[in-house]
Amino acid sequence: MGKTNLFTLIPKVDDVLEREETKELLLTIPRTIVLKSIREEINNIRNAIRNNSSEADIQLLINNLNKTIKANAVKLDSFKLKRVVNASGVVIHTNLGRSLINKKIMNNISEVVTHYTNLEYDLNNGIRGSRYAHLEEVISNVVGGESSMVVNNNAAAVILALSTMAKNREVIISRGELIEIGGSFRIPEVMEESGAKLIEVGTTNKTHLKDYENAITSETAAILKVHTSNYRIMGFTSSVDSKELLALKSKYDIPIIEDLGSGVLIDLSNYGLQLEPTVQSSLASGVDIVTFSGDKLLGGPQAGIIVGNKKYIDMMKRNPLTRAFRVDKFTIAALEATLRYYLDESTAIEEIPTLAMLTMSIEKLGRKAEILRDEIERRIIDDDYKIEIEDDFSEVGGGSLPLEKLATKCIVLSSNGQSVQEIENRLRNFETPIIARINKDKIYFDLRTIDDEEISIVAEGVKYALDVNKECS
Repeated sequence: MGKTNLFTLIPKVDDVLEREETKELLLTIPRTIVLKSIREEINNIRNAIRNNSSEADIQLLINNLNKTIKANAVKLDSFKLKRVVNASGVVIHTNLGRSLINKKIMNNISEVVTHYTNLEYDLNNGIRGSRYAHLEEVISNVVGGESSMVVNNNAAAVILALSTMAKNREVIISRGELIEIGGSFRIPEVMEESGAKLIEVGTTNKTHLKDYENAITSETAAILKVHTSNYRIMGFTSSVDSKELLALKSKYDIPIIEDLGSGVLIDLSNYGLQLEPTVQSSLASGVDIVTFSGDKLLGGPQAGIIVGNKKYIDMMKRNPLTRAFRVDKFTIAALEATLRYYLDESTAIEEIPTLAMLTMSIEKLGRKAEILRDEIERRIIDDDYKIEIEDDFSEVGGGSLPLEKLATKCIVLSSNGQSVQEIENRLRNFETPIIARINKDKIYFDLRTIDDEEISIVAEGVKYALDVNKECS
């Protein structure tokens, strides 16, 4: 049959709309989406004819039209931001939303966001209140400090602090701390946006106390310390910690601002991880303002938390930028509930998902791996695929503890004939997308970041991916 005749086989849109399968689809999916799906699938058939696909392939596309229209419509109608299974082993995965919120606090969050609240209302006095007041007490109880406030992320926290304390004046920082954070945002650019004038001292690998002191002038407004949480310089190095800078603070009456980034609130070395400076230790050393993230090692929602000297934080609350950077009731509810866990360290380790994953024992990981292997093998009985348990390493992620390698257990899938890349693609397009990693032509499912309730989802996803590939082979 010629190309022209093949075009005559394509049904009209109106005819497809009259099919019983389409009418059934319209009961659950909006008409505009169904129409878009029909037109896209019909256009796919036209393109296949133009690209000289065989008559048999064209006929198969036409025969499967109802099925492909439905699949496309369901995909078009689904939410773009959706749940995925993180099987990558990167605990604080920036691309997958960083830290998880404990399900136990969702009832409180739901109560807050589905009803009116006292977000900016003082219940005691019946007057307008401050949204920051809801967090001040719990932050003080957990980390200390005279005062606190919360903005929408840590970059905003740094900009706000610098804009308030050092606009149009000089801020001294070591060259070794001019880091780049996620999304190509760089500390020098953040400082420039704040209106502060950057004064670099020292070298990339070595900065001494005298370098800071030699740079102090009448225009110096603050010294900025930035914790290099997302990389390490090894070897011939020297840096000045915040405690050493106190001498300059006292001598020249210059405030110290420290950006700790990751937001560690407990000593992780007690749980087998590398020692990371805590917010409490920074405040105890005499730092005036400390900023850190809410959704990294703290394990809460995205937020930038500012703690320290009440004089400076009160000034920040009056800064016009504060309104642009302010957090909403979702963030406040989630952050308050998360911080409450920190009132007891053992509770925090157990109930905050990020901390629970980071401190999970190799024995528990092994048990989870055996369960997942059995679940997959129960669904897949095929010599073309090999399922094994292997030792490997997880990563902390989120620019935190870059040198930390967490011993873990992985389910490793290898294929004798199918493309591993295609299997991985199918996993990403499963009804609950599964994000695994490929290494040496094998797919790795890291049990550290797979929740117990997700084991069956992963097993079903593997079955889906392999079944589809088998059909296509």
